[in-house]
Parts: sequence; C-alpha cells; structure tokens
Amino acid sequence: MTSPAVSTAVELVDAPLLYKGKVRELYDLGEHVLIVVTDRISAFDYVLEPPVPEKGNVLNKLSAFWFEMTKDFMDNHVVHTDVERLGAVAKNKELLKDRIMVVRKAERIDMECVVRGYITGGGWRQYQAGGEVNGIKLPEGIRKNEAFPEPIFTPAAKNDVGHDEDISMERMKALIGAELAQELQEKSLKLYDFARRYCDERGIILADCKFEFGVLDDKVILIDEIFTPDSSRFWAKENYALDIEIDSMDKEPVRSYLASTPWDKNSQPDPLPQPVVDETTRRYVDIYERLTKRV
Repeated sequence: MTSPAVSTAVELVDAPLLYKGKVRELYDLGEHVLIVVTDRISAFDYVLEPPVPEKGNVLNKLSAFWFEMTKDFMDNHVVHTDVERLGAVAKNKELLKDRIMVVRKAERIDMECVVRGYITGGGWRQYQAGGEVNGIKLPEGIRKNEAFPEPIFTPAAKNDVGHDEDISMERMKALIGAELAQELQEKSLKLYDFARRYCDERGIILADCKFEFGVLDDKVILIDEIFTPDSSRFWAKENYALDIEIDSMDKEPVRSYLASTPWDKNSQPDPLPQPVVDETTRRYVDIYERLTKRV
C-alpha cells in the first residue's frame, strides 16, 4: 500500500528548521541534524506539484542502505534512521518512519564530486561542444552512451542558487587545495567502482553519480545522499544502447511529460497528471527493490 505523500515536514517535526531544499529539509537537534526527505519532486529548477508518493521513503532508505554497505571503507555522517529514537521531536512517527536520518554535523565541502562511467547527459553535451569533459580532452569519434575505458572524475563547484558549475580538476585544486582535491577524487572513484560492480550483478548499469563530502574532526566524511535515483543515473541493462536517449530509472516520466508540453521552463508548470505521478512512484520503488532485494 502506498503511503500518503509528504510535501513538507514542518508540521511533523518539533525542532528548528535549518534549511529547506528542493527535496530535503534539515532540522536542528543540537549535537546532530535531522534530515527529512520529502516527496517533493523537481525538474528544470522548479519544484513540481503534486508530490510523488514513496519518493522520499525510497531516497532515504536507499541512501541508508548504501551508507551501511560502504561504511567499512568510507566514513559517513549517519547516526541512525530510527524514528522511535526521536521521541517527542517526531510529532507523527508514522508519516516520518522511513524518511528520516539523524546525522553528525559536518562542514560541507562546496564541491559536487561527479564520477562518469559512460558519456551521456551533461558530459555528452560538453564533448559535442568541445571534444572534452571538464577539461579532460577525449578522442574523436566517441558515441553517445559509450563506456569510458576508465571512469572519469568531473567535479562541479556548488552553488546554492542556480546551477552548479562544471570545473576541471586543476580548478578544483586551486579552489580547495591539491591534497583535498586528490582525496575527494580517490574517494569518489572508489565509491563508484564499488557500486558499479554491485549494480552490474543486479542487471543495472550505474552510468554516473555524484557525491558530497564534509569535514568532521579534521576527517573527510561522506554526507548527503548516495546512489539514489536523484543523485545517480541508473540504466536497466536490457535498455542499454548507443546513440539513443536511454530511459533512465528515475524521474524520467516527469521530464518526458514536461518536454511534451508547451511549458516555457520560465514559469511554474501546471500540476503533473496522475498517471505521470503514478509511473514515477513505480520507477522509484522498482529501482529500490532491484538494488536491495527488499520490498
């Protein structure tokens, strides 16, 4: 049974709101931070209506799954995901049950750490325009969706307003220091390699993904979310092909629908039709079940 959609947790949590993003809300618990993952969905920099049932639950549970899977070789910010331990902070435990994560407070490093195993999306557009991706010169004749011989690291400088800025590794070193940049690159590639092999065994291609890191007690740790449909591009192996737009296992139904309408992308779009919402819920639940073998 699908749980009710949650568009905000402001009325569900008795704690000060620290930050409200497009999907996540952060609440101050003193020593720790409470992350609540809502069912809001965004596209082309707009938060859309209505929210997508189960989306927040899937994102949160999938992140928790991967944080647990990788914790032996990559320290992260997770304290727990047990709504019962929130006590009176949780004013509606049933609605919050699968969508909360209590985390340690870390100082965010303002870099988005992107790893690409395949040339597609923004990487493909960069290659078409100039034959390179984030300053990495590539050979001529590469085809869309082709796998790189080795995954490449393509960072972006984070902007809280507007789009993140694709930058070269050299630019990243200039911004945050060569040693830290090298560490983030190594950690990102290690995480991608682990998840790529795991996904491959389950009939899924991990085309690309992004990570965020923070510093806590002078140590770099993994924060935010990992290997979710909102931070990674998953392809079903049976759909893989060169030179096409592969139907990714995420909010593709929403993007496809919006692309089919006369919406100008400069104003709030009309509400999404219910069949599009239902199909998007199905997509998120499907990738969760295929990756975790859980229902």
